[in-house]
Amino acid sequence: MKTIISNWANQYLVEIKLSGSRAKGDAIDLSSDLDLFISLSSVTPCSLKEIYYSLCNYVSARGIVIRKQNVSIGVTYQGRKIDLVPARRIDSHSNYHNLYKRKQDSWMQTNIDLHINNVRTSSRVTEITALKIWKELHNLEFPSIYLETYALNALSGKSRYNYANNFAYLLSDIVANFQTTRVVDPANTNNILSDDLTSSEKQRIVQQARADLNKNWNQVIW
Repeated sequence: MKTIISNWANQYLVEIKLSGSRAKGDAIDLSSDLDLFISLSSVTPCSLKEIYYSLCNYVSARGIVIRKQNVSIGVTYQGRKIDLVPARRIDSHSNYHNLYKRKQDSWMQTNIDLHINNVRTSSRVTEITALKIWKELHNLEFPSIYLETYALNALSGKSRYNYANNFAYLLSDIVANFQTTRVVDPANTNNILSDDLTSSEKQRIVQQARADLNKNWNQVIW
């Protein structure tokens, strides 16, 4: 897969690196196996939208089935589910990148290294992982960075070792506050993560949390 990406990016490739849940330590088997962050040079021509669709077309032309997601391109390659995230560096000295947001037909600036460090050093990986499993089992639309940031904010000040109670607290907090809580990308205050879901998508998350609050564990996470 890296060879295919390298051939597509050509001289504009800076690096391809593991990102997402595998890098953060909160990966689950129910979602993609790998997230590959594709860092392109700040002088890469074309718009971010053109870069995104260029990679879509290049990979698809090689017989690989793609799934156009929001900021990533989902592929299944040699039995593995992989999310590809193409992004352009803002300059030659920064870890900050701009990337395309397909659902909004816009762009955003972010720093995945900061995201990775925030989760890995938070002591909240267990609760975040549980919330991700819950999200996948109930087929809820809840982007990972939004989920992680919401959980980190909600659990601020809570015990770092009472995992079961903390997860139950997250569900209750979702019921009480999720639809009205503004969640901001820690790497870019102009990127409002809570705007990535529609009101109906948020409502479905709240309804599931409310339904699960008084259930046995094996009906909530299994």
